[in-house]
Amino acid sequence: MEKRLLAGKTVELCISPREGVPLVLLHTVHGEGRQVYEAVGRLTNTAFSFAAIDGLQWDDDMSPWPIPPVAKGEAPCTGGADAYLAELTEMILPEILQKLPGQPAYVALSGYSLAGLFALYAMYRTDLFGRIASVSGSLWYPGFLRFAQSQKMKRVPECIYFSLGDKEARTRNKVLQPVKENTRLLKDYYEGKGISAVMEMNPGNHFTDDIGRTAKGICWILSQG
Repeated sequence: MEKRLLAGKTVELCISPREGVPLVLLHTVHGEGRQVYEAVGRLTNTAFSFAAIDGLQWDDDMSPWPIPPVAKGEAPCTGGADAYLAELTEMILPEILQKLPGQPAYVALSGYSLAGLFALYAMYRTDLFGRIASVSGSLWYPGFLRFAQSQKMKRVPECIYFSLGDKEARTRNKVLQPVKENTRLLKDYYEGKGISAVMEMNPGNHFTDDIGRTAKGICWILSQG
């Protein structure tokens, strides 16, 4: 994998030599891009180009609006998603696209946890992403369900993948408890808009097998024709 520094972010690139294959973007929190790419390769032979973006201010860059800390000792989310999305679409993504041998079939946006929330939020702010994977997405986020169901998407994606661990909603934290119901409601809502959508349940809590879950989500969006 080639590593580049773009707009202050570390970007790991694996570019397919084939023209017209999909480009998958993944936001990562601890440099797991190579592990995810290799895990996808063990699950599918589909050709694709891949860019893993790290070095984020996670609670700022991935959050759509400010909220207080969800638990004692945690940092607040400060709502910097719009500013970061401008960096992504105007600086980072154009540099990645220049590395490709031709135009990609589509650009997919994927992410885990808050990055899964960001992937959905991006649909309402830009028309650049044709497929979305929200893996264990933070869809408990206060106000997001209402936002997603009331705002117009800049682009209706071809498909959206959702997943959760089967223990994620089993928490005493009341802020996090709606995550399963919100995920189900959003999956149904997007299906009602004519979007191909799936919600997959995995064993474990939010911190179980993030690499494997992310790889499964990417494989699903790659498999959709």
